[in-house]
Amino acid sequence: MALPKLVILISGNGSNLQAFIDAIEKGDLKAEIQVVISNKKSAYGLERAAKANIPTFVFPLKPYKDAGKTRVEYDVDLANIIKEKYNPDLIVLAGWMHILSAEFIDILPGKIINLHPALPGQFDGTHAIQRAYKAFMEGKIPHTGVMVHKVIPQVDRGETILTRVVPIYKEDTEDTLEERIHSVEHEIIVEGAKVFLKNKNLYED
Repeated sequence: MALPKLVILISGNGSNLQAFIDAIEKGDLKAEIQVVISNKKSAYGLERAAKANIPTFVFPLKPYKDAGKTRVEYDVDLANIIKEKYNPDLIVLAGWMHILSAEFIDILPGKIINLHPALPGQFDGTHAIQRAYKAFMEGKIPHTGVMVHKVIPQVDRGETILTRVVPIYKEDTEDTLEERIHSVEHEIIVEGAKVFLKNKNLYED
């Protein structure tokens, strides 16, 4: 069986991308990262990719805005580039700080997964860690978690692939909780990709 092909989208530090790079190098994930795409040329994740000899591609939104083009036009162009140039088995949103439009998803249906630092149905959207910490301190939740899910137009509402509960302790600060969540994210995003590919019969251990 040929190695499954991945395209990874990032916007920043790329620590979750690094989890993929490390897993592939160790043989824990049998896959090939075709390209790392960033919407920001300053994203440190691009350096991580370059060090691992993975091709990179920067595709910023600003030129579209400057030309009076819409966000949907940006999404459609990016989706078509991914489909026509790479045609990957899986697209991973690993800290991609744009909400994908329905038009992007329609071009690459059933191929996109996202990592979200909350459990299904809790704290959809931005600032999930901060909101979970506040809810815990107010006695509203006993813990939080992380999930990997399929991407649909409704933010963080796609079919759940994998979840992991993350404890919150009374002595936690937002920073210590965030560190704990990130360490879980680095494990679950790789495992989630593996489960996704296995379910599509594209992966063998």
